[in-house]
Amino acid sequence: MIGVVDVGGGTRGIFGAGVLDRCMDEGIVFDLFIGVSAGSANGASYCAGQRGRNYKFYTEYAFREEYMGFKHLKNEGSFINMDYIYSALSNSDGEYPLDYEAMQSSPTDFEIVATNAVTGEPVYFNKRDMPKDRYEIIKASCSVPVVNKPYEVDGVPYYDGGISDPVPLDRAFARGCDKVVLILTKPKDLIPDNKRNAFAAKWLEKTYPEAALRTASCNAVYVECVKKALALEEEGRVLVVAPDDIGGLKTLSKDADVLDRLYKKGFVAARTIKRFVG
Repeated sequence: MIGVVDVGGGTRGIFGAGVLDRCMDEGIVFDLFIGVSAGSANGASYCAGQRGRNYKFYTEYAFREEYMGFKHLKNEGSFINMDYIYSALSNSDGEYPLDYEAMQSSPTDFEIVATNAVTGEPVYFNKRDMPKDRYEIIKASCSVPVVNKPYEVDGVPYYDGGISDPVPLDRAFARGCDKVVLILTKPKDLIPDNKRNAFAAKWLEKTYPEAALRTASCNAVYVECVKKALALEEEGRVLVVAPDDIGGLKTLSKDADVLDRLYKKGFVAARTIKRFVG
């Protein structure tokens, strides 16, 4: 059983979009896809077989006022307009609908990681939990604290899956994978700056203390998970696919040229996957 994990990372997720487009070009079908945050959106298009769909979201729709910005933050309390992205654009009557039927009929089992804001624990939703035109679990997985308020699914508030399980490699092996392709959106050796997470944790302390604890420690967890992945790569059980640099791109950066270059880096980096999966 072969799995793939896409850790997301805001607009840096375009690297994963390039990786997955090449996988579609080469007919690579994974048994399990686990997506975190923007990686979950990548996974939906991959499972639906919609090559190039993610690229359009990152390089065209993301530049629209409706997509994200301070106006939406002021009016709705969230910088990123999840309902515009994953409803107005993605529903069956939207500008670029997700091929829901193709996603559901895909042989690839698809999991989406979100963080229960109350307990701080990771929740692994399945594509079967996602009715047509009800893509709340993707919205929940992408809701970064401070940037966005928590997104409710069935009355439960959720934050970004990267808070509680930033690199769900253990989850993939627990699900029975023999090999896992791990898509990172930062260089393998990059140690994340914890300042932003420390601020977010402080901001969450009073409302969601358990989520705050997870937020404060998630960068350290990320680093340890990447170390483990690199060790497993030596054993031939993991293939880490990561950019050599990200051109200064931040989580919510909007630079068309840098985004395009990072997409192309992903497409090139994916050349090693076909041999790895056999």
